Order: sequence, then structure tokens, then C-alpha cells
Amino acid sequence: MITRSAPTWHTEDWQILLSGSVREPEALWRRLQLPPALLPAAWRGHQAFPVRVPEPYLEKIRPGVLDDPLLRQVLPVAEETRQTDGFVADPLQERQSRPRPGLLHKYQSRVLLVLSGACAVNCRYCFRRHFPYGDNRLSSGDFASISAYLQNHPEVNEVILSGGDPLVVSNARLRRLLDILDGIPSLRRLRIHTRLPVVIPQRVDAGLLAALERTRLAVVLVTHSNHPRELDPRFGQAMGQLRERGVHLLNQAVLLRGVNDSADTLVDHSEALFQHGVMPYYLHLLDPVAGAHHFDVPEAQARPLMAALHRRLPGFLIPRLVREVPGKAGKTLIDLHLS
Repeated sequence: MITRSAPTWHTEDWQILLSGSVREPEALWRRLQLPPALLPAAWRGHQAFPVRVPEPYLEKIRPGVLDDPLLRQVLPVAEETRQTDGFVADPLQERQSRPRPGLLHKYQSRVLLVLSGACAVNCRYCFRRHFPYGDNRLSSGDFASISAYLQNHPEVNEVILSGGDPLVVSNARLRRLLDILDGIPSLRRLRIHTRLPVVIPQRVDAGLLAALERTRLAVVLVTHSNHPRELDPRFGQAMGQLRERGVHLLNQAVLLRGVNDSADTLVDHSEALFQHGVMPYYLHLLDPVAGAHHFDVPEAQARPLMAALHRRLPGFLIPRLVREVPGKAGKTLIDLHLS
């Protein structure tokens, strides 16, 4: 059972908020006043992929509302244990792109570093929910070998920090990595893919801002938000602090059934992102990972949603609808057949 005192909920220390996350279905049920009859099914989903939800995100969910789009993203359900044709453990075939633990080299000019296997929130649709992080986590002792690999691959000009969530690591560890990357002449950009500023905005603290401000690399931070209600004033404050340090801000979302599969929601989301200085980047079709089939929105349903966005939004606020196809040199843009 998870217990904590009320003051912990309102601390500005992101590590305390992270450690105080709800990690059991019973605690989630009590916190959000959910129907007890659904708890056994939730336990089956939890055993397939553990519950993890931090308090700042819980505060955005409406208690007792089962179809709340934010709740749906973190609620374990029995459907996650059902096998569905075409939905597999490694939908992007990432295990074939690992020249060494913690490093994925799928694209010629970019490498991805799995800086941590942990996340601040376990999203039920996560395409890496079955990823063997124990064999692929990048430790501080691996930094020298990563540096050697990059030195031997001068075609790489961008490093992407991913996970898990790369921002669950300490500022000190992040600074050590950035110092190494700064010393590799071929590198131009650092890209950070993270959901932490959405679910725990307090993560954007003075130490993180200082680390990003001092690197010579151009920093691109890609947030992961799927719904406008995730973007509260505290998120906006964090984005403003990042912009002041010259960080470029983008967002990628996943098109999810029951979460954001309506034109109104997608329009509101793009507008809310822009209000906080974040540009819509990608809208991903769901990666077919085992346990997430109930979130799938078919391509045929996605096209009219995008057509509505083209009618209602200026071009710069329309995310690109994409699918990731294993073995391709980049994301695959979906042809919208717009006339």
C-alpha cells in the first residue's frame, strides 16, 4: 500500500514526487474513486505492465470518470493480457539496431541513447513496454565506450536521449554525459524525448536549465503530450523557462482511441501547445505493441481527422501524421489524399 502525507504532493522536488508515485491498482482506485468491481481486471493488466502514476498527473484526472482521456492512458485493464494478431513485443524491431548496450543506431545521422529504463509514468500504450531494459540500460561506466563509438562514426551529427525517460536521471549524471558529447566535433544537436515535463513539470528545475544552457549543442526538447488537459499552467511555466535558455520545443503525440481520436480534441491540443510555446511535430499512429491493441485508431479513421485539422488550423499547427516502419530510414508520412 502506498502512503504519503499531503505536503509531499505539493513539493517542488521532482525526485520526491517521482518516488511518491502510485504503483499499485488499489492505490490508484482509492485516489481516483474508481468502481471496486473493476479492480480484479486492473490487477491482470498491472501484472502484464506495472502501474506507475505520479501525483501531479493524478491531479489532472477527474475522479470517478472512467472515460476520462487522461485516466485511460494510465489505467490497467484486462484487455492488455489478450493476444491480438499483428501486435508483438518488439514492433519496431529495435533489438536488431543495437551495436552496443544502451545505444540504438537506426538512422544514418542519428543515434539514440537509452539513458534510463525508468519512466515517470507507465503509459499503457508504450511501444517499449516489453523492451529488455535490464540488458540495454546505459550506465555512467558506458559513457567512454559511447564516446568512442561516436568518434568512429563522424556521420552522426545528432544524439537523441530516450528511455524510458532520460530526464529521470539526476542533473549531475546528465551534465557528465553532456560534457562528453560536447567534446565530439561531429555532433551538432542534442534531442531529448521526454514526458516528464508533462507529468511532473517540477522536473524542469534550476539544475536542468543550467545543464542545457551551458552545452554547445543545439538542444531540442520533444515533449510527449496527447491531450490538451495535460497542459496546465505549471507545464507552461516550465516551457517558458526552457525557451528562455534557447531550447527548441516540439511535441509528439500518439493517436489513441478514447483519448484524442476526435478533431475537436486534436485542434484544442495544437492550440494549447502553441499557447505554451511548443510546436506540434508528429502525430503517431499506434505502434502495434502487444497489450495495446485497444488503443488502435486505423489509418482510414485517422485521415478524416487530419483533413479536419487542415480545414481548421494554420499549417504550422498541424502535426505530421506518421507511422514508424521497421527498417525505414525515417518516419513514414501517411498520405492524407487531400484534394
